Amino acid sequence: MQLQVSNSPFSKEQSEDLNRILPTLTETQRIWLSGYLAVPKQADAGVAATLESPPVSQPSTQQAAQVEQREVTILYGSETGNAQSLAKDLEEKVKKQDRKVKVAALDDFKPKDLKKVQDLLIVTATHGEGDPPDNAISFHEFLHSRKAPKLKDVRFSVLSLGDESYEFFCQTGKEFDKRLEELGGERLYDRVDCDVDFDEPASEWIDGVIGELEKDNADAGSGTASAGQSDQDPSLTAGQPIYSRTNPFNAEVLENINLNAEGSNKETHHLELSLEGSNLEYEPGDSVGIFPKNDPALVEELIRELDWDAEESVPINKQGEVRSLREALLSNFEITRITKPLLKKAAELFNNDDLKEFLASEKDEDQKAYMDGRDLLDLVKDYPPKGIQPADLIGILRKMPARLYSICSSYQANPDEVHLAIGRVSYHSNGRERIGVCSGQCAERVEPGETLPIYIQKNENFKFPTDGDTPVIMVGPGTGVAPFRSYLEELEELEVEGKTWLFYGDQHFTTDFLYQVEWQNWLKNGVLTKMDVAFSRDTEEKVYVQHRMLESSAELYQWIQEGANVYVCGDEKKMAQDVHDTLLEIFQKEGNMSAEQANDLLKEMRQQKRYQRDVY
Repeated sequence: MQLQVSNSPFSKEQSEDLNRILPTLTETQRIWLSGYLAVPKQADAGVAATLESPPVSQPSTQQAAQVEQREVTILYGSETGNAQSLAKDLEEKVKKQDRKVKVAALDDFKPKDLKKVQDLLIVTATHGEGDPPDNAISFHEFLHSRKAPKLKDVRFSVLSLGDESYEFFCQTGKEFDKRLEELGGERLYDRVDCDVDFDEPASEWIDGVIGELEKDNADAGSGTASAGQSDQDPSLTAGQPIYSRTNPFNAEVLENINLNAEGSNKETHHLELSLEGSNLEYEPGDSVGIFPKNDPALVEELIRELDWDAEESVPINKQGEVRSLREALLSNFEITRITKPLLKKAAELFNNDDLKEFLASEKDEDQKAYMDGRDLLDLVKDYPPKGIQPADLIGILRKMPARLYSICSSYQANPDEVHLAIGRVSYHSNGRERIGVCSGQCAERVEPGETLPIYIQKNENFKFPTDGDTPVIMVGPGTGVAPFRSYLEELEELEVEGKTWLFYGDQHFTTDFLYQVEWQNWLKNGVLTKMDVAFSRDTEEKVYVQHRMLESSAELYQWIQEGANVYVCGDEKKMAQDVHDTLLEIFQKEGNMSAEQANDLLKEMRQQKRYQRDVY
């Protein structure tokens, strides 16, 4: 072995000495030397003695190696990529302890290996109404089955991601945590449940877990690096800022076009954002997170209702940063949704007996009915607070969550841009017209030349093949078609040939056929092999994408038999479930399967990443 001395801190003579002696060392001598160099600097007199014989009080590296460290297994259940990203962050910190560490999605982990695990760390989201993410379903089922092994000598901890506005907040993480304890596992560190603003509590959980693992190193006399040391890549600190969820990039709006024709019941905006100077990249299937602003008219009405000074300074974080009340309510806090935790905090803060009585006497379903479709303005009108200050109210609000939108452009074709399709949300509730926070802003208050704070959300659970060898079936009604535009645009740019089939649906052909010309061009040049459309309001009997799938059931099943991947994007509550049930029906009909066999096939496809969903 030759020491490379270029750019080294050694003199020429030292480098020559090192080059001469290193090749002569045995493996045992190298291990001993690495341990010796790791020992804190001693007095000159002690150094010579150490070279002859290490003091008994100072264990050699060979002795420390005999104390075997526990292996860490990190598993994640992720729908949008947040849990996966946190799992990767945790992995890097564990590696700094010189530990063996494995990281995998929950559906990539073999259940039979659970009994071999030593330290198990789970990071999981909760989807929909308390359900596991798609890539956590199979593990969740196994863990709660009779086949789950006893977890003797297994230590565990769970980080759970969720949204407090849902009734079953962080349900999947809670269930994992409870079940692991029931199976005999020892809790290494208490479970932490995170709301949509998860960065701070997640960081505290990671640090807490690392702290518990470090105790093993202390007990073993290990000299590994502390997790408190800098873990930032030096190459990233010298250049421009790294843009992320916690440091969003202010992207200039290049275009903002309503895709729906006059007379449509919908309003879908095509946004083109500049990424120039951001170094942000993305792939088909990824999303953009936008930090929106509340409607200024709503903010002003709320301040008037409370009779407060809009310019009064209020703290917006634990670090003591302050902004005017108006700006804080515009940009930093959520005011358009009432959650159960907010209702409880308001009852404690408002000094309103009627609100206290409402929470104490009404059933959960009645409280849920009240919260549905109401916002903070409704709450302060219905139950006026008494004697509170602006900072008090700010203190019970949760931070403004980002809104995620599937990317509908190819980075390969548009390296300095990212495109989005955003459907305006509007509805009437409790005597007022309501609009979506981000969709309303993009539809009504964002003009070309202005900026939006954004970040790229990687989604490893919605990835497309790029070799052209795998047939691809895509189901995406309305704005759910966005990732498929991204994928086809990329295939065209890279000149990849393959079989692709798109099922698209909306209300009316003449007003709601999003990106119609592009689909037609891709059909002509072969980038898109087949396309079936369903416009539900153009026929007496409503026709949806799942009906078109059934009409082509034989061919669709043949594609799947040939190895096709199936991708579904869009509404979870109705469309995605209907498509799921339709696939099961097709398997039973065309494959002559029982319901159980059809379900097993779809489950197998999901585990093989051949059935992927991006639903919301």
